[in-house]
Amino acid sequence: YGAKVRAPHALVMTFLFKGGSLREKLKAIAQATYTHSRNLAYFVFTYKGLMALQSRLQGKKIPFHSFFAACIGGWLVFGDNNPINSQIIMYLLSRILFGLSRLAVEKGYIPQPKQDPFPLVAALIWGTVLWLFEYHRHTLQPSLQSSMTYLYDDSNTWHDISDFLIYNKRTDK
Repeated sequence: YGAKVRAPHALVMTFLFKGGSLREKLKAIAQATYTHSRNLAYFVFTYKGLMALQSRLQGKKIPFHSFFAACIGGWLVFGDNNPINSQIIMYLLSRILFGLSRLAVEKGYIPQPKQDPFPLVAALIWGTVLWLFEYHRHTLQPSLQSSMTYLYDDSNTWHDISDFLIYNKRTDK
């Protein structure tokens, strides 16, 4: 599964934003794919093993088991702050925030919105990320910085239509 989701992403991002020879790019794609796949495999093995152990020790499965097993697995497998782990954690965080907000409505902790809150969330997210990009760029994750630099800085200068179809940074001198 890790290879299935990481390889296409690594391929596109590497060829769009990384320099170097074809060999170096292919090596970077393979390394990112391997790291993502290995980490997911280690995590699943750790999580499922700890779930089985807890269930066996307590004679049944309880909700806290999944939280505890995932915390241990997350610490051991995804605790190293590297670009792959960082991206996975950010991906999960966004989905967790949506899930927790839906759960809060479902449980009655917050009222069901009368209007779809998504447009407001979208506005606040885009407002915040562009403010961070313009005034505190260093706080953003490097791949987000690269994407935003391409979209908002590099697009200020263009040479011909190939800038829009390929990449708008000239490498020739």
